Amino acid sequence: MRQLFRRLARKSGLLHDPSDPARSAARPLRVLLICSVVLPVTLYAVAAAFSYHQHFEEANDRLRRNLAIVHEHAQKVFETFEFAARYLDEMTEGVSQEELRTNEKLYSDRMRYMTSSLPQLRDLWIIGADGFPIVSATVYPMPKIDLSDRSYFKAHRDTLAGGVFVTEVLDARAAANTRFFALSRRRSVNGRFAGVTIVSIAPEYFTEFYSKLPPPGSATLLRADGAVLARFPDSPGAQARLRPEAPFMTAVKAQPKTGFLSGPAAVDGRVRIFTYQQLEKLPDVYVTVGVERAEVIRAWLRAMSSHLIFGFPATLALVALSFIALRRTDRLQQEVNRREATEQALRQAQKMEAVGRLSGGIAHDFNNMLTVIIGNIDMASRRLTGDNTRIERLLDSARQASERAATLVQRLLAFSRQHPQEVKAVDINRLVQSMSELLRRTIGETVTVETVLAGGLWKVAVDGNQLENAILNLAVNARDAMPEGGRLTIETSNSYLDEAYVASNSDGFTPGQYVLLAVTDSGTGMSREVRDRAFEPFFTTKPTGMGTGLGLSMVYGFLKQSNGHIKIYSAAGEGTSIKLYFPKLAEQRELVDWSDERATRPAPMPRGAETILLVEDDPEVRKFASEALREQGYTVQVAPDALSGLAVLESDPKIVMLFTDVVLPGGMNGRQLADEARRRRPDLKVLFATGYTRNAIIHQGRLDADVELLNKPFTADAMARKVRQILDGKPDPAPSGRMD
Repeated sequence: MRQLFRRLARKSGLLHDPSDPARSAARPLRVLLICSVVLPVTLYAVAAAFSYHQHFEEANDRLRRNLAIVHEHAQKVFETFEFAARYLDEMTEGVSQEELRTNEKLYSDRMRYMTSSLPQLRDLWIIGADGFPIVSATVYPMPKIDLSDRSYFKAHRDTLAGGVFVTEVLDARAAANTRFFALSRRRSVNGRFAGVTIVSIAPEYFTEFYSKLPPPGSATLLRADGAVLARFPDSPGAQARLRPEAPFMTAVKAQPKTGFLSGPAAVDGRVRIFTYQQLEKLPDVYVTVGVERAEVIRAWLRAMSSHLIFGFPATLALVALSFIALRRTDRLQQEVNRREATEQALRQAQKMEAVGRLSGGIAHDFNNMLTVIIGNIDMASRRLTGDNTRIERLLDSARQASERAATLVQRLLAFSRQHPQEVKAVDINRLVQSMSELLRRTIGETVTVETVLAGGLWKVAVDGNQLENAILNLAVNARDAMPEGGRLTIETSNSYLDEAYVASNSDGFTPGQYVLLAVTDSGTGMSREVRDRAFEPFFTTKPTGMGTGLGLSMVYGFLKQSNGHIKIYSAAGEGTSIKLYFPKLAEQRELVDWSDERATRPAPMPRGAETILLVEDDPEVRKFASEALREQGYTVQVAPDALSGLAVLESDPKIVMLFTDVVLPGGMNGRQLADEARRRRPDLKVLFATGYTRNAIIHQGRLDADVELLNKPFTADAMARKVRQILDGKPDPAPSGRMD
């Protein structure tokens, strides 16, 4: 549960990495937004709970007040009944049953006077010992009615020697549609049972009084055995007697005097809160008052709704203001992130520019020296005769060291996007398939290589040779990240990078259709710090002597030079996936298909007899190139600069080809020399050689369409093949500038 909370909290921004400025800036506002919702809701819930308790306390207090009123009323009324009963006793004391019957009219008038002056009395009766009524305040003459089966008569005749008996509600037999309950007393003459005196009471008297109590509420007058004497509100179908298991009956058993209870009312079944109290002089009679629980809750809801009328808009306004502030902060943070990304891209560009200037400053002279070294090693190797194993081994070591130096310079130029690209139409699926065997030999048997190649893959316009180098660099890095072995997966697919993705990756590429080449390993992965610096030149996590730190830098520069995009997905211990995105080739136009070109097998060392003008400012390179070409049968005219070259061109009409360095002294570079030479000799073939150039024959990292280029350092064989290919006007049998 704790982990789940932390995960959700991180996602919402409550928990964050302190080093993440975006979340750090927005966190207070997120907390404010959450508090603007949680705090009012919490306060409202607390207030609601307090108000709920208070409403029920007020309801209980109202019940106590109403109970006091009802109890006082019942006490007074029953005192009146007691007074009427004593009046009957005094009036008939010592009078026999026969005398009462004889003087019925007299006694009836006297009893009627009593009932007319006390409206709470319905009637006064005297019943004889035989159970037949003798005289009544409202009925004259008294009909012959047998009342010996009535509960009040049996109570006094059989068991109740004295005291008052309160009846249940009865139907009158002497008057239709009349209901009453009565207080009865035993009548004695000369110590013998002489009948019963009855004070008849109308339940409506109590009901009318109860209806005037402060609403909402209910009131009931009932006996201890559950017989209901009067109640408000009343219903024709309501129970006349409570069940023994009713809440009131249970409460009275536990607390006979007074108490509170809650339960369904007998009149309508609705849940009410009741309080009850016993009458002091009539312990078998109780008064209860109640209030409907739902009514208390409705009053509570109305009170809380009134708070919401003011609180909800205020809370909504606070939430809206917090949300607006958060949105503005997010937009501001996005702008800050965008600027930081732009600044990072600018810093990266400045690094590249600095490395580019450094590379350019040394590349021309360094590649000239390497051309001389590698070329003379090759020529020396071809001139060896007899058993010279030791010399061959020394020359081979020197050649390998020179080639590593040349590769280092090429990687520096590739990172700074100044390595000339010979763009071809490339099918990446075919390129990966052609490299499968090379990759397996390079990374060893402990790593399993898998390829997942998509069908219908679009072609791309890139330098196939540099793409091969990029894949090889990524594979070697993956191998080094899996010292115990693992799995290397190369995957291709068509992809679309939308505006949202481009906006979140500010490194200068446009939305559109791309071909994805993903190289994924199951190795040790990268931490965030390493991942952020992976493309920096000379940055490496490998031990000293195990890497130059230019592999990923070269890949990055190659992707940017190809108008593509590169992304690293990695975490420590989770492996690494590097995804390369190349723009889809919309039309092949006049681009040569790289796969078809590669299929051409290299021809044997070509020879020729044509005359070639060699313009090279470096004397050692000029000497090596002229000697190598002469060995192949060519006639070579040499010049150290452009002006001298033009003079030689004018003096020798047999010259059919100009082989010139791009960077020349004297204010005219190789491209300007070629343009001027072709103006004078339109059919002149031109081959450029360069170790570094920025704008003369390369624009936006790609060779101009009419340019043939030989990259320095080059070997004698590479130079001879390139010269022959241009003179013959045939496709290049081997990639230009690659050392055989």
